[in-house]
Order: sequence, then structure tokens, then C-alpha cells
Amino acid sequence: MRVAILAHELFPNEAKTALGVLRYADDEIVAVLDRDNPNRRVNEFVPDVQDAPIVTGMDDLEDDEVDALLIGVAPIGGGFEESWREDVRKALERGHDVISGLHYFLSEDDEFDRLAEANDCELRDVRKPPEDLSVSDGIASDVDAEVILTVGTDCGVGKMTATMELVADAREAGYDAAVVPTGQTGIMIEGWGMPVDRVVSDFTAGAVEEMILEAGTDHDYLFVEGQGSIVHPAYSGVTCGILHGAMADRLVLCHDAGREAIHGYESFSLPPLSRYIDLYEDLAAPVSESRVVAGALNTSGLEDSVAREAVNEYEAAIDAPATDVIRFGTDGVLETLLESGSDR
Repeated sequence: MRVAILAHELFPNEAKTALGVLRYADDEIVAVLDRDNPNRRVNEFVPDVQDAPIVTGMDDLEDDEVDALLIGVAPIGGGFEESWREDVRKALERGHDVISGLHYFLSEDDEFDRLAEANDCELRDVRKPPEDLSVSDGIASDVDAEVILTVGTDCGVGKMTATMELVADAREAGYDAAVVPTGQTGIMIEGWGMPVDRVVSDFTAGAVEEMILEAGTDHDYLFVEGQGSIVHPAYSGVTCGILHGAMADRLVLCHDAGREAIHGYESFSLPPLSRYIDLYEDLAAPVSESRVVAGALNTSGLEDSVAREAVNEYEAAIDAPATDVIRFGTDGVLETLLESGSDR
């Protein structure tokens, strides 16, 4: 599928969905829409993802160049920015599908719904959960697959990236591994999953358990994409639901090098890294003996000369092997995670 990605004024630093799709999706990305950076290219900002031209809007693209427009940003609260309306309208008028991971459902917008019906195209709200969910039965640990969950010190620290890289490298090494997507970007990439931050809170753990039971019969290793952080003042509930629903065997603690406060909630300082290990393991313990056995550090904001030292310091702080999965690969961390019965 040929996709244009909408990322106005937020590319690349605040466009996690756009970057995830550019890095991992099989689709052909024909352009990124960003009014702030027209006539440039993606690889000028991010060199290790699929390249594409950056354009001002849908008017810069020919009708036959695009099959779908994808909303590549997910701001806090997941709202729809009215300045995007013209590009979405133009896409629908041309008969292009529109894919969104917002909490604002495009299919419930009267104008967009009417245009989609009139032009025989689809509004795909990937953050809309199924209606037949229920509470957890506490049986995710019954699957034969080993379950590995990425957890974080904050939002936007690289949990999805770590999950994707670990699975790709596990497969390359000959292991039968799969991603269990829990967020809009992972769902867009993998083509299935559950948007857990949109699920009724009573059903969050059950939704994750349902995915574990479904995928656990087909694969030997399940890498569950984590969300939020246990210390996040807004999103900790989602984090806890995934932690208990997955009943993971092992945890990977993800962190953004240099971050000292919760992103968007800067009055809340991050606890010491060692404190996170106690928090995650103690919270999991009544349900599952999950252990933090590895770490993933996002060093994208650091120079090459200090990135390796930062990883070494992170390893010492969490007393576990760690890596930047993009910069340094996954070898040592992956070996630890795939060791059956590994423990701290």
C-alpha cells in the first residue's frame, strides 16, 4: 500500500507513530506531510528509516500516488487538530482510505463519514477496541510461549522500538517470535492488536490476556509492547493493566538517556532507576514472578562518543545487560531474554 503520513509541525521529534511506520511498516511511504519542513526529505532528520519527500499537504501529491493517508502523530489526549481537516478531507474526496490512531474517531466525524461513504473509501480508527472484551481470568501464564514485556521509566522512551527490534533479531536468529501490539503504532505495523489505552479499565488486563492466549499457541516467544510507565501521573493504569494481563516471564526496562522528569508533566521527577525495578517486580509479584532482566536505553539525543558510556552506566544502574537497540543492536540483551528460566 502507498501511504502518505500526516505529521504537521511535529516531525520528527513528536511524531512517534510516523517514525514507527517509517522504520517498521511494509508499506511504501510516498510522502510525509509537514508544513514546517517542505521540500526536504525524511532522511535529513532520521537517516535510518525509509526515506520519503516532505510536502506541505495533500495538494502536493497526485491522486494516483497515494492509497491511504495515515495520521502519524498522537498528541497527549489523542485529540484531532482542526488544522489537519483540509488534508483529511482532500484524501477522502480523492477516494483514499484514512488511518488514524487518535482517541478522536474519524468514523464518528459527520463530515468525514459522509465523504468516506460518497467516495467508497474507509475510515480506519485503529484505537477503537472491540466490544466483546471482558475481565482477565488470570491464565496468561498457562501458555507455552515465553512472554517478554517492555516496560518504561516514562512514555516515549522506546518501548515499541525495543519490542520491534528484539523480535526482528530473534526471528533472524531462528527463533519463533511475535509482537503483541498494544498501541496504535504497533497495530498499524503488525495489522492486529489491541489499543489498550482505549479499553474500559476493568477489561485492560483481559484484553492483553486474550492476545497472549491467541498468539501463544502459534509462537515460542511473545514480545509484548508496553505502554506508559508505572510512575506516570496519567497513564500508570494502562501500564498496570498490561503488566498483570501479560503475566510476563521477563521484563525489559526502557529509558531515555538524560531524561529527568515525566515528559509533559515536568513537575514530576523520575525516580532512581533502581527504584523502577522494585516497583515493577513488586507490582507484578502477586500475579506473576516477572523479573527485570535487561534494559534498553534510547541514546538518540547523545553524541556517538558518549553513547556507549551511557549504556554502560545504565547497565550498572539496573544491574542487568542493556543496549541501545538502534545504535548498538540487541545481541547481549537478546541472549539474556531468550535463556529459558532466566532470572536476576
